[in-house]
Amino acid sequence: MKKILASIIVCVSLASSVQAQVDPLYSQYLNNPFLINPAYGGMNKSLNVTAGYRNQWAGFDGSPTTISATGHSSLFDNRMGAGLIISQDRVGEYTNSFVQATYSYKVRFDDYRYISFGLQAGFMNFKNDNSRLNIADPTDPTFANPLNITKPSFGAGAIFRTDQLFIGLSVPRMLKVKENFEDITASLYTQHIYGFASYVFLLTDRVKLKPAVLIRTVSGSPLSADLNFQFNIDERYAVGALTRNFNTFGLLAQMKINELRFGYVFELPTNKSVGTRFTSHEITLGINLSVFNFHDLAQISDF
Repeated sequence: MKKILASIIVCVSLASSVQAQVDPLYSQYLNNPFLINPAYGGMNKSLNVTAGYRNQWAGFDGSPTTISATGHSSLFDNRMGAGLIISQDRVGEYTNSFVQATYSYKVRFDDYRYISFGLQAGFMNFKNDNSRLNIADPTDPTFANPLNITKPSFGAGAIFRTDQLFIGLSVPRMLKVKENFEDITASLYTQHIYGFASYVFLLTDRVKLKPAVLIRTVSGSPLSADLNFQFNIDERYAVGALTRNFNTFGLLAQMKINELRFGYVFELPTNKSVGTRFTSHEITLGINLSVFNFHDLAQISDF
């Protein structure tokens, strides 16, 4: 029995170090901060629906894949916002799923400056699928009871915004998740803190430059920093470059056709990471709709 429990703890600890301790990575947060900050809900004065897929380190055995779907809308004359975030992150045989509803409220200083406060609540589920493993002895009782744990989740964030400046701070999932296995406690999730800032430079009447930085910190892991530079052309096209800790580099491209938005990111790790053979790819598809009479698609400038 002790041998079986020890094996289970090893599996849980491996899941924690590889996946459960780390939130899913996204590279298109520059155009959809809602994924990491509930205060962004309803900020663009429309109903916004976005779906995304990320394949990190393609070709690497057990590499992370992430799917996400978000929807949020401004309410009550654009003073409030509400939305929903659904995401699933898979690493090897381990899968983390998150479902959270959001609410935001804006405090305006004038027509160009305001602070938005956001809350989110829902649940997170951690499980593993032993059928994805190449088990030497399928009758081994160690693998008879796979992990399947569901816990509540709460998060909060704040954003200060002007017509050119954007600063955000958030903790999307505040609660630590631990599970007891007899006399051993395993940590499944530790909260992440995100700091995000961007600024829009007007280069010409048609072209804008939007540099951004995202700082991500979690206990037990080194500080992570993303740098992103994006050129916006006619509010319809965007191209840019990014780096994550200077050991991964990438290119992004986005296009807007009427209310539809398409995005693609290509990332190339260096030998400081997993090596240049294992590239990453992220695609998004979004739509902005005017549902209420106070919605204004003409004022959407996040693209």
